Amino acid sequence: MAYFSTVIALLRDRDSFLTEIHKGIRLKSKISALLISSFCFFALYGAIIGAFHGPLQVLSSAIKLPALYLITLVVCLPTLYIFNVLFGAKQTISQHFTYLLTAISVIALLLCGFAPVTLFFLITVNDYYFFMLLNVAIFAITGILGVSFLYQVMRPIASDDGVQGVKIRTNILRLWLVLYGFVGSQLGWTLRPFFGSPGQFELFRPREGSFFTGVWNALMQLLF
Repeated sequence: MAYFSTVIALLRDRDSFLTEIHKGIRLKSKISALLISSFCFFALYGAIIGAFHGPLQVLSSAIKLPALYLITLVVCLPTLYIFNVLFGAKQTISQHFTYLLTAISVIALLLCGFAPVTLFFLITVNDYYFFMLLNVAIFAITGILGVSFLYQVMRPIASDDGVQGVKIRTNILRLWLVLYGFVGSQLGWTLRPFFGSPGQFELFRPREGSFFTGVWNALMQLLF
């Protein structure tokens, strides 16, 4: 429960929580708590969407969905850290990592907020393409909100000690957020399936096409 209380502290008093990160206070405990709690939240939602197919997909998606978000974070973190430091940022890589974990935790909580809606359509609709597009929309909404949170948290301000090139760092952050979205989308496509599909269980599918072509094809299947 101590791990989840850290997330509650983030929600109840965001300013104090982020100030502690900025000052480097209890970073290790925050990192471990945010990692474990966000993993649990993602695993819960992954299990729900995997239930569309069966027990094996429940287990697979409960592991792959947390992996999707955390691997995307690890892949993109060095780019943000190096460019920020190059243009005057004083924060350590641990502080950058903790900031990103706060956004990941927000996304995980938002997904859990959508869980009852997803369960409702899982029970009442037996249409693979509809269920897939519904969840793509949910992932898009929660991702945009999480990215907006991260932008507000990490946007450099002119009053920061020793900050130079604030405008450049702001543009770097914006470009990095776009990069994060592309990496996450393609990694999700690589780790598919999350929902399963009609037929036998598949842990992974052959690498072909891209996330965007997959969404377009699903939309065409649903409409025509």
